[in-house]
Amino acid sequence: MKSRTFSRRTILRGIGATVTLPLLDVVPTFAQSPLPIPSGTNRLAYLYFPNGIPRGIWYPEETGPNGELIKLNEWMSPLEPHKQDIIIPSNVWTPEGNGHVDGTPTWLTGHGYDSRAVNAGGVSADQIVARHLREETLLPSLELSTKGEGYFSNSLPRNAISWSAPDRPMAREIEPRTIFDRMFSTQSSVNSNRSVMDAVLAEARSLDSVVSSADRLRLDEYFESIRALERRIEFAERQSTEMANDGALTDTLVAPTPGIPADHQAYIRLMMDLMIMAFQSDATRVVTFMLDHGQSNRYFNFIPEVKGTWHALSHYQNASGMTEDDDGTTSWESVEQKRAMYAEVIRWHHTQVAYLFDRMKSIHEPDGNTLLDNSMILMGGALGDGNEHDASHLPTLLAGRGGGTIRTGRFIEHEEQIDLGTIHLALMQRMSVQLDKLGTAESAFQNLI
Repeated sequence: MKSRTFSRRTILRGIGATVTLPLLDVVPTFAQSPLPIPSGTNRLAYLYFPNGIPRGIWYPEETGPNGELIKLNEWMSPLEPHKQDIIIPSNVWTPEGNGHVDGTPTWLTGHGYDSRAVNAGGVSADQIVARHLREETLLPSLELSTKGEGYFSNSLPRNAISWSAPDRPMAREIEPRTIFDRMFSTQSSVNSNRSVMDAVLAEARSLDSVVSSADRLRLDEYFESIRALERRIEFAERQSTEMANDGALTDTLVAPTPGIPADHQAYIRLMMDLMIMAFQSDATRVVTFMLDHGQSNRYFNFIPEVKGTWHALSHYQNASGMTEDDDGTTSWESVEQKRAMYAEVIRWHHTQVAYLFDRMKSIHEPDGNTLLDNSMILMGGALGDGNEHDASHLPTLLAGRGGGTIRTGRFIEHEEQIDLGTIHLALMQRMSVQLDKLGTAESAFQNLI
């Protein structure tokens, strides 16, 4: 096999901007290249979602004799094209932290939550990895979240899954512009009308003569992705300002927030694309993304035949619309109808995650793998059945091959409960963190390969 030389973390600088390049076959000799990147660089992401699921909609419809994923169920069907890229483990639980208040802050720490002391019991898994890699990337980690809506949107424990110390939650980034500027170290949004790519364009063009044709295509796609992100952010800023001036509401029935897309799907996908760009550029290798806060009261009436807030729908056993969890105006014809709407909200989120996987599989790195191949994405939450608020059978999904260290396309069935922390440990070890205990977990999950 022909040997390849893989790039260092190459940086281009222009007026008011710093752009980190993706992995290339060859290092441009004139570029600043302070840090080596091996082939198959691994990335780690956690996608958190609240309010549990209606029991029975997570596990696959059909599996093979060795757990091969043959067909996902109807509620997970958006992920059907990606079933060979995922693992679905059964019977996952959290022995201590569970629920809206206790489960959200301890989902990544493996401990219980002390509400009086505002203490999550330990450092979260993502921050342990970020600390280990802090000298290798521009940013140790990114903590992303959608802007919370509803009564509990300002609750600290419901808005924190990432902790740098037991009593120190990491601040979440909810505005796309802020995230973009952190990744590219640009002041263009404040001090200039020039885009990031305009600021480095002259230096970027000089790469054409020193890189391979494959790298040239890779760079063209990369630069265009940055431009596209800028345009989408600018559109969201204009649209939200115009809607606020007109007194209009977003599709989730709230007043628009400047800089945040008024369309919830556009918002989530923009945040996902920022996450992808962070990985592709090696701005960071560790990301957490809260798809919503831990007791989301966001309206999902924009989904056909769905009405009510996410949290209200999660309490599907009462369809009267008159409980303390309801808004006092929305009611449902039956428990079955309400449960079906609740499941549709989960399916809608699977559609967004499928978008993420599509995008990551479309990006090819010099080692021949896709970005998804060279990543590990754990998606899940701290509630099993939303109506029961239980800690068992937590919805959990792992995507990506971890640079060839994970065998995907499987349903892993467990007769006994397995501690979620064991999965965290297994992923952390694949990020070169030598740790054999996290919270209540005293060993790493062994069935990923």
